[in-house]
Amino acid sequence: MAKRVDANQSEIVAALRAVGAEVQSLASVGHGVPDLLVAFRGDWYVAEVKDGSKPPSKRTLTPDEVAWHGKFGWCATVWVWNSVDEALGAIGAT
Repeated sequence: MAKRVDANQSEIVAALRAVGAEVQSLASVGHGVPDLLVAFRGDWYVAEVKDGSKPPSKRTLTPDEVAWHGKFGWCATVWVWNSVDEALGAIGAT
């Protein structure tokens, strides 16, 4: 099942691109696959976007996301970004 895109994802993508990051949305893949693949200054980032304006109970990972993180998290950090500041901070752009 394809997943819904969080309301702040386009804002996060725009901010990442504004600092020179290459961003590929993977949101349409669904099945727990993270929302974004980001390349910045020679490093790769895999990130799940959650809407930071929602209460914490509405920002939890789905069972499919938890399973994906468990399966692939051994080889790469899977970031969870709730805001532009978190995303930019994670890639070292602040």
